[in-house]
Amino acid sequence: MSSILRALPRTAAIVALGVSTSAFAQSQLQTQITPQMRSEARATMQACRADYESLCSNVAPGGGRILACLQSHAGQLTSVCARALPRAQALRDSAVTTGAAPK
Repeated sequence: MSSILRALPRTAAIVALGVSTSAFAQSQLQTQITPQMRSEARATMQACRADYESLCSNVAPGGGRILACLQSHAGQLTSVCARALPRAQALRDSAVTTGAAPK
């Protein structure tokens, strides 16, 4: 996740939501992802950093794979990350609904 954190702030929401970070995708998504979504995505990334590194570091970002990996390890997550995941899922669902992320 350290590579993801280095990409902040420009792509924080894009990566946290599991969306491709191609130049085209970034330009399209930045118009649909609100500052609040970016902020919430950053908070989720910070809350789940240690969990990602210990449980899902082999998972490539994109398509919601990191979120799915963290959810699959629900019983092993820190309490901070476990509390952040429902909001992360809601952000992803919202991004899918608005077309900012693939289904």
